[in-house]
Amino acid sequence: MLRVGIVGIGFMGWIHWLAYKRVKGVAVKAICTRSAEKLAGDWTSIRGNFGPPGEHVSLKGVGAYDELDEFLADEEIDLVDICLPPDQHLSAVQKALAAGKHVFVEKPLALSAGDCDKMVKAAEKAKRQLYVGQVLPFFPEYAKALELIQSGKYGKLLGGNFLRVISDPLWIKDFFDVKKVGGPLIDLHVHDAHFIRLLFGMPTALSSVGRLRGETVEYATTQFEFANPSLVVTATSGVIAQQGRPFTHGFEIHLEKGTLFFESAFIGGEGKVFKPLTLLDSKGNVKPIPMGKAGDDVTAFEAEIKEVMSSLKKNAPSKLLGADLARDAIILCQKQADSVKGRKKVKI
Repeated sequence: MLRVGIVGIGFMGWIHWLAYKRVKGVAVKAICTRSAEKLAGDWTSIRGNFGPPGEHVSLKGVGAYDELDEFLADEEIDLVDICLPPDQHLSAVQKALAAGKHVFVEKPLALSAGDCDKMVKAAEKAKRQLYVGQVLPFFPEYAKALELIQSGKYGKLLGGNFLRVISDPLWIKDFFDVKKVGGPLIDLHVHDAHFIRLLFGMPTALSSVGRLRGETVEYATTQFEFANPSLVVTATSGVIAQQGRPFTHGFEIHLEKGTLFFESAFIGGEGKVFKPLTLLDSKGNVKPIPMGKAGDDVTAFEAEIKEVMSSLKKNAPSKLLGADLARDAIILCQKQADSVKGRKKVKI
């Protein structure tokens, strides 16, 4: 049995709690939060842009702490799941590793590549595993696309375009503060930056155009360059003011013998799939890709947790949730911000 402690009971802490409840072989043994209401099991204040709202939960058999040091001293915890605001990740991760715990930290790993490196070094020193909640590869359409690409059935990658846009997240007070949350690139686009890095390797340069809100990039489109000049990869991500579409994402991925495309959104109060995952093959066929049993907003997080458990059993890093990949995604986001502000190509 994997024994987990969750630090930070906000929106992501709630989603992780729900996911753990569905996975066999894991139990949440402790939580840590400064909220007296949440320590008492009242999580009804929790809201987000997907998933169910918070509820009253039973904390029977679950240690409830309001101080991190006391929480980390709990010998019932094997894995610390950190769902704190990004500016608090570095300190919490370092303390958890020093306490001898494995760590699973929600994305973004940190607000700077330098802080990411400090966490990686701390994990190496403690001889513990560090996993990062870059959940996108576990969403069904992205997971299936990754599977098809890695199979080699449709030849080499030629490039692709990636989309991720939200309405202004008014429930996140410091969303546009680059020193606390990071803004749309670090908090939102980091998903696609990670997926692009996973598929194509690390770009050599990039060019971004975008809008600023103060000193923070609000919305941007980026052209990535690679050592292989035949790769054509672009991404668009950011925030719009219209609240009628809280979220949309999708992709079009080009291979030698096929093209994969997908797009969905939460719009007008309901989830809609505008483009189900589909393959256009080199013979002119249009093939809808079977997705199997439909899940819900928590399903991808279940799969993510299973990946953490599998890697921990091997005491090995994860190919999908590794800290090195997560750090590279942060580097890409920072370089895009530099490109937008400097209005020029940026080398990586």
